Amino acid sequence: MKGLEKGVDGRKTYDQYILRKVLVLCFLLGLLVLVVLTSLSVGSSGLSFKEVFKAFLGFPEDPLASTILWQVRMPRVFTGLLVGMPLAFAGCVMQSVLRNPLASASTLGVSQGASFGAAVAIVYFQAGSQVGNMATQGITYTNPYTVVMLAFLGGMVTTLCILLFSRTTGMSPTVMILAGVALSAMFSGATTLIQYFSDDQMVASIVYWTFGNLGRAGPREITLIFWVLLISFGYFFYHRWNYNAMESGFHTAKSLGVPVDQLMMRSMLLATLLSATAIAFVGTISFIGLIAPHILRRFVGSDYRFLIPGSALMGGVLMLSSDILSRMVLTPAILPIGAITSFLGGPLFLYLILKQRKKG
Repeated sequence: MKGLEKGVDGRKTYDQYILRKVLVLCFLLGLLVLVVLTSLSVGSSGLSFKEVFKAFLGFPEDPLASTILWQVRMPRVFTGLLVGMPLAFAGCVMQSVLRNPLASASTLGVSQGASFGAAVAIVYFQAGSQVGNMATQGITYTNPYTVVMLAFLGGMVTTLCILLFSRTTGMSPTVMILAGVALSAMFSGATTLIQYFSDDQMVASIVYWTFGNLGRAGPREITLIFWVLLISFGYFFYHRWNYNAMESGFHTAKSLGVPVDQLMMRSMLLATLLSATAIAFVGTISFIGLIAPHILRRFVGSDYRFLIPGSALMGGVLMLSSDILSRMVLTPAILPIGAITSFLGGPLFLYLILKQRKKG
């Protein structure tokens, strides 16, 4: 009887454990809906929640409100979600397979490598050009797939270097981040050289591209990011139990039948593709992949059944919140969203470095 009672108590404890994490995800989903509605209502042409609801349902009080909602703000919100979400759970997966809490696309140099690849596409493959002047702030992509492909290759070079250094030298987590910083500096220098030998129009295009702008991607770009996100999320979530096993150590995971080497390489390839695709169309977005997983870990732990979808939701919340802030500070001007996310992520990055140093 005592054994039965312990079994029942254990089952209740596990059910409570699951319930807490499900409630966290439900709270994040509700918060994301609230942030989406706020993002749709914020702007130089202010719309109330009531006007947003009516325009969304097809009964706008003012035809202009419907035009603003569907042609200006809704694409911006979709882009914010489809950039924040993949960057967040790609960072979550990178931290798992590298066993490095500081790993993300921005700290490992993947963002800078992708930016270099995109700059090469814009200048030497004529894949993007500036439209108008810096006041109108427009860039069109004549061949977005070239931008994505070269951005992916640039990010992948960084990823392969990190993996190679890690395997051959047995780098500690801190040293891996320092290697990422060094590679970031190299790619930033190479991008600067491209700008130096380019004409004024191309330099303006590259500089504005690096600012980060959610209003830049069109329906074609949004659709491409969506499919890459969907495929990547399906793969990562399918391997959620393997990532949980890897939290106990690679040797333990291998003893449980997890193909650690293959999973690490495929996960890093897919996470890099995901990050590079998102960055290619909106510019450099820093630290979302670092912030979101660490916030979620405080509430759901390192259980990747909840950490992966939770990181995606938190990434969407952080990205849209940053976008709202960028539009509200100096209305009607829009600040570069890359600068906003850097201000949010920089202090947390310093905190994590100090925390790792104390552990060491």
